[in-house]
Amino acid sequence: MATSSSSSASLSESGGSTGRLESVLSDTSLPFSRRLLVASGIETTLLVRLAAPAVVVYMVNYIMSMSTQIFSGHLGTLELAGASLGNTGVQVFAYGLMLGMGSAVETLCGQAYGAHKYGMLGIYMQRSTVLLTAVGIPLAVAYAFSRPLLILIGQSPAIASAASVFVYGLIPQIFAYAANFPIQKFLQSQSIVAPSAYISTAVVVLHLLLSWIAVYRLGMGLLGASLVLSFSWWIVVVAQFVYIKTSKRCRLTWSGFSWKAFTGLPEFLKLSTASAVMLCLETWYFQVLVLIAGLLPNPELALDSLSVCMSISGWVFMISVGFNAAASVRVSNELGAGNPKSAAFSVLVVTMMSFIISVIIAIIIICLRNYISYVFTEGEKVAEAVSDLCPLLAVTIILNGIQPVLSGVAVGCGWQSFVAYVNVGCYYIIGIPAGVLLGFEFGLGLGAKGIWTGMIGGTFIQTVILLWVTFRTNWNNEVQQAQQRLDKWEEKKQPLLVNEGY
Repeated sequence: MATSSSSSASLSESGGSTGRLESVLSDTSLPFSRRLLVASGIETTLLVRLAAPAVVVYMVNYIMSMSTQIFSGHLGTLELAGASLGNTGVQVFAYGLMLGMGSAVETLCGQAYGAHKYGMLGIYMQRSTVLLTAVGIPLAVAYAFSRPLLILIGQSPAIASAASVFVYGLIPQIFAYAANFPIQKFLQSQSIVAPSAYISTAVVVLHLLLSWIAVYRLGMGLLGASLVLSFSWWIVVVAQFVYIKTSKRCRLTWSGFSWKAFTGLPEFLKLSTASAVMLCLETWYFQVLVLIAGLLPNPELALDSLSVCMSISGWVFMISVGFNAAASVRVSNELGAGNPKSAAFSVLVVTMMSFIISVIIAIIIICLRNYISYVFTEGEKVAEAVSDLCPLLAVTIILNGIQPVLSGVAVGCGWQSFVAYVNVGCYYIIGIPAGVLLGFEFGLGLGAKGIWTGMIGGTFIQTVILLWVTFRTNWNNEVQQAQQRLDKWEEKKQPLLVNEGY
């Protein structure tokens, strides 16, 4: 009886809050200012509960990669350049592909959860894991041949050799990604984020200890650092799956392994591919900056300074990714539940919150521009180069406060194909060519600054387009399309009976 009461209370708190938000926004008897105030309080509470632990999850996961790079950097500047190229220029390609394909789970699970079609969540997660594992096989082969591939695209042989050693240890991480992202999206779509935050926080402590032992005590160098990183990711995967198997909150959404995971794969692959193209183009964009910088006359200094800036940008980006996850969950849940006003209002609130936080962080970065590089390396020249790049870093951070949130909205709505076309045009037809011209041509000698400036231009145009499209969206039509999408996959509704505890 106590469990039943707790379950009812939890359900009314979560589902009731979203229903109340739609009622408040639709209540024309209340003054506009009153509706805005009450709705803002409801939505902010819902977003903070989602975004705060999501930020912790992504931040801690990123800290694992960044700390590995820091450990490598203190071995020497060549090791820092190799780890930077391996981690930022190679590994992130796999990260973007896996995260992108896993985002199909985010769209379908989020809308299914809002529409009370809980039985399909576990099936979606398994289908995604099957597809991502299959994609991981050719990626592992590419990792194995990373040295000749990096030399082929013009990277320094010395840096390419160091990077390839680092990349060999990341091969097991590919398949950890294949399991982790579907699991993560499965949990997030149910607003279950805190357990992943606890798991990631515990694992990062273990990761730091193991990295120190492998790199400094055992002398395993770059290979040891990357192997520890792969091992840490697998701990996260196993711990999250154990939670799903044992938690009452997942009793209806996870009913065990099913052969249904191997059915409907072509249709699921279509949505996964659209998601992958959209997010890969975003995730890879600034990694191209690192690869292009390796072609500059002084590639080691350029890579070292850019890797420091990209690491800081990536760390701050994890905050926006947390808001991205919150936006996707909120929008997909509200569309699945048939609440167009709530979906639109959620977009407005989450965008403003993320933007304000990013501006504050950008100001802090500018104030600390002369000191931040010493966290990564002791080199004076690198410190000067990083300080010179910090204004561009601040602009990037501000843009990244908006753009990932809008991508989360796109995932929640299922707009992946449209956003993929926008990304191709803005990033790869405008941004990268502009960066190459500013970095290598016109006799300006801008180098890394020129490359980065051109690419920021592409990001700015993409952000403006997504803002325009998002705030002109007909949310009633989005509700209808969400319902049609869910009806295509599953016809049967069932109530959620258990939703308490961790």
